[in-house]
Amino acid sequence: MQPVIETKDLKKYFKVGSSSFLHAVDTVNLSIPAGATLGVVGESGCGKSTLGRTILGLHPATDGQVLYKGRDITHLKPAERKKLAREMQIIFQDPYSSINPRHSISHIIGEPIKVHKLVKGKAELEERVRELMNTVGLAPRLYDAYPHELDGGRRQRVGIARALGMAPEFIVCDEPVSALDVSIQAQILNLLMDLQEKMGLTYMFITHDLSVVKHISNEIAVMYLGQCVERAPSDELFKNPAHPYTRALLSAIPVPNASARERKPQLIRGEITSPIDPKPGCRFAVRCPHATESCTGEELHLTELSPGHFVMCRLHEN
Repeated sequence: MQPVIETKDLKKYFKVGSSSFLHAVDTVNLSIPAGATLGVVGESGCGKSTLGRTILGLHPATDGQVLYKGRDITHLKPAERKKLAREMQIIFQDPYSSINPRHSISHIIGEPIKVHKLVKGKAELEERVRELMNTVGLAPRLYDAYPHELDGGRRQRVGIARALGMAPEFIVCDEPVSALDVSIQAQILNLLMDLQEKMGLTYMFITHDLSVVKHISNEIAVMYLGQCVERAPSDELFKNPAHPYTRALLSAIPVPNASARERKPQLIRGEITSPIDPKPGCRFAVRCPHATESCTGEELHLTELSPGHFVMCRLHEN
């Protein structure tokens, strides 16, 4: 089956100073089948949000390709990009700063529908907005409310309704629950999963919370300083993590079990390598307890350990 989204050696560099570049996304290859969820995890600053925005065209790619249903969408003209926005949407991290506080909830949800001329007349627009509000669990009485009158969970539901307004097939969920209370997080996650099942949506779910990503993802990609260092089906990654960075991340997940208190997390020591013009080799080497001289000097590539399980590490090269 042809993937909905595929990247081929995708790169996004930001110019720093006169001749240096920050490698935010560096040679990333991934694919997301229709109706599936790819979780993207890693520390803050690893490039996961930039990856999602580059796929959507919010950041122009420096090199490589982004394919949508087999079509190269890397360098579309503005009119083509606007048309494609009907099929590819994003849910932002902050449910307050991503919506205009001067506009009512109905205006925020309905504006993209008006811009893309998907309805005819006010009556049809109002019907569509009320339908979307009902879909995401917003009470009808909030139709004329403003963002400051809503709590964080309801604001995020507004953002989800806005993304659904054009009936997209692919949605980038950029840490959509990180700013919410734990109980509200569960509600939003369940809503996203229900919507995916009902509408056949395809997600890229970006988060730094591994317990969250396990709950929602079919496959997980682990990023470190712009590179995908490990990718595997969700169950396989949690059962057999191969990269030292992945193992350290998993060991830091709190376990609500008294018998597990003796388990010691694998601490990551050392300074993070600069993402500005990084030298060839493993970018985690300076913090890795297993690093050898062979980890530096040459670029590393993903190696397939088992069907669907890839890792970028000298320890697992043949």
